[in-house]
Amino acid sequence: MKNENGVMMQYFEWYLPEDCSLWKQLKKEAPNLKKSGITAVWMPPAYKGQAGVKDVGYGVYDIYDLGEFDQKGTVPTKYGTKQEYIEAIEALHENGIQAYADIVLNHMMGADKMELVDAVEDASDNHWQEISPPHMIKAETKFTFPGRDGKYSDFVWDHNCFSGVDYDFRAHQKAVFNFEGTEWSPNTDPENGNSDYLMGANIDFDNPRVVEHLKEWGEWYLDMTHVDGFRLDAVKHIDSDFFPDWLKAMRDYGGEELFSVGEYWNGDVNVLTQFLNHTGDCMSLFDVPLHFNLHHASLSNGDYDMSGLLRGTLIECDPVHAVTFVDNHDTQQGQALESTVAEWFVPSAYAVILLRPQGYPCVFYGDYYGLQAREGRNFRDVIDQMLKLRHERMYGIQRDYFDDCNVVGWTMEGDDDHPDSGLAVIMTDKLGGTKKMNVGVRHAGEIWTDVLGHCPEEVVIDDLGIGTFACPDGSLSIWTASGRKTRDK
Repeated sequence: MKNENGVMMQYFEWYLPEDCSLWKQLKKEAPNLKKSGITAVWMPPAYKGQAGVKDVGYGVYDIYDLGEFDQKGTVPTKYGTKQEYIEAIEALHENGIQAYADIVLNHMMGADKMELVDAVEDASDNHWQEISPPHMIKAETKFTFPGRDGKYSDFVWDHNCFSGVDYDFRAHQKAVFNFEGTEWSPNTDPENGNSDYLMGANIDFDNPRVVEHLKEWGEWYLDMTHVDGFRLDAVKHIDSDFFPDWLKAMRDYGGEELFSVGEYWNGDVNVLTQFLNHTGDCMSLFDVPLHFNLHHASLSNGDYDMSGLLRGTLIECDPVHAVTFVDNHDTQQGQALESTVAEWFVPSAYAVILLRPQGYPCVFYGDYYGLQAREGRNFRDVIDQMLKLRHERMYGIQRDYFDDCNVVGWTMEGDDDHPDSGLAVIMTDKLGGTKKMNVGVRHAGEIWTDVLGHCPEEVVIDDLGIGTFACPDGSLSIWTASGRKTRDK
């Protein structure tokens, strides 16, 4: 269950060292995360990938190997051993922080054996279009997991569990191959006709034996790890009828809410809301449209219409199911979905997700701890300031002032349950300026200051609860009550 004003952290980035140390680091860092105001952690995929310690976790090999067996040239994963993973989760729980597991069920890679399979080749830009007659290909599709030797499960994955691959080892040909007797799912994103195929050996969710096995595995995973929820990878590539059924089974088995958020990478909010409707709101979704708005604003050289910063986003039309973020491992430089928010705009972007009640914000590890691409520069100090404000001040009536193409802002009035609560945020993508904003008559006569220190002047709230707040060029200011009133001066 998401805490009031809760905040999750994505505790990894793509280019972490391959030193198997992340779980130990997270265990040690858990008390500091609690102190900072993080209430949940999204951990990277914990099971063995085809590239061993080099695998970020999305090249799934064995979902039962959490860093326990000698497979793919290693016992630990890139992040550590199974025991270290469990200890990291226990440390989070000891500090009142929820743990979310990254679940990757679209595909498997690095099979132990090849099989001959009848298949047809499909057009790369339209997977409904067959461009070859049925013919035999040689595919990596048999997973026997010899290093695990049947422990936990003796299920053997073979070509009957998959609907396609992208390489024929017989002809040494790379293409999209659909296995005879299977069909791509129409209940996927319509990109390329359908988005069922993404990579590796594509799991066939029309196979009831596969679906039942994934439920058994999910129950095992909950028993083994005691995670509190899931981040679901690549949901636009998976039959949308699968997750409502699977999540219900997991929630019934665990007897818990198991908060879940899906990665549906599409910038059209209508596509996201259609998916939510089709799946019965069984999960939240990352607010990809908001990310793109933040990205474009950061690259516009001051020509972005800031009044539309929240337009066409999930937090605008369905905030209850929106998980907001600035960047993630896929948007980093060098990745297929590269769309990094420019550094100068990162603080403003975090103000949008952390200092507004709409959506469930996710702080990116790379922004908090630093990235190689930024030579280690990070935004930890300003994010920590915002986290403190989110937990102490972000309450009460909200008023938005997205009424200018450059200078925009909003206020939170505060309430009686949180002493000294209330705040005002003002930001610009171009020249600085001022804006009259209402923070509520409860603050009449108070003196407010910019907690970021960008504007040294003080603001006096008038009898109507209105103050004139300022921000500098290409930046933002966050104003709160100083604890002083005009009569104290």
